[in-house]
Amino acid sequence: MIELKGVWKTYRMGDQDVHALAGVDLSIAEGSFWAISGSSGSGKSTMLNLLGCLDRPTKGKYWLAGQDIAATSDDELSDIRLKHLGFVFQNFHLIPQLTVQENIELPLFYQGIEGAEATRRACALAERVGLGERLGHRPTELSGGQQQRVAIARALSNDPSVLLADEPTGNLDTATGESIMALLTELHEQGKTIIMVTHEPDIAAYAEYQLRMRDGLVDSIMRSDEVAAGGIA
Repeated sequence: MIELKGVWKTYRMGDQDVHALAGVDLSIAEGSFWAISGSSGSGKSTMLNLLGCLDRPTKGKYWLAGQDIAATSDDELSDIRLKHLGFVFQNFHLIPQLTVQENIELPLFYQGIEGAEATRRACALAERVGLGERLGHRPTELSGGQQQRVAIARALSNDPSVLLADEPTGNLDTATGESIMALLTELHEQGKTIIMVTHEPDIAAYAEYQLRMRDGLVDSIMRSDEVAAGGIA
């Protein structure tokens, strides 16, 4: 599904070059569940932005489902995001003026899907995340956990190849965070490829693989069952 070869991401800060990624090699199989962690400045957020086609590598190669991302135009990159990627953010990023249904339908509008088909998909996804009775509510009428479920439903509306989650439980209490991770685990078991950034070891443990970043490089990759058995992520 995803292949990185010698990927660098360099930013110019004043008169210095800062290497956020410094030659990363990585393969992510279709249907797998990954957690990316690391200290501040390790490169984990840059990695997620690059995987989500929100940024491009300075050098190196990135293939998504066999397509060379580094060689695409801006319009092609936008199309790839719209068709193949779903995003879940720590702060939900729901539009407060829109209902649950309208928030879920929003990505479909940009794909030219409207009317009865958009409604059908939104209703099905709301049911899938346990919010079938909340379609007419606005985000301010929902709890944090419910808002995150709406965000997940919205991210799934285009049936993405890859679901990317940036600290999906960061603004939630422990019990609510566990319910969100149970939902992501269910989506993984149904075959969805999930890549999540988190700083919380107990949240990373839900993933199939744990990748730890350090100084712009992949420091380690371990299966979560190996970490639980006493390994170091």
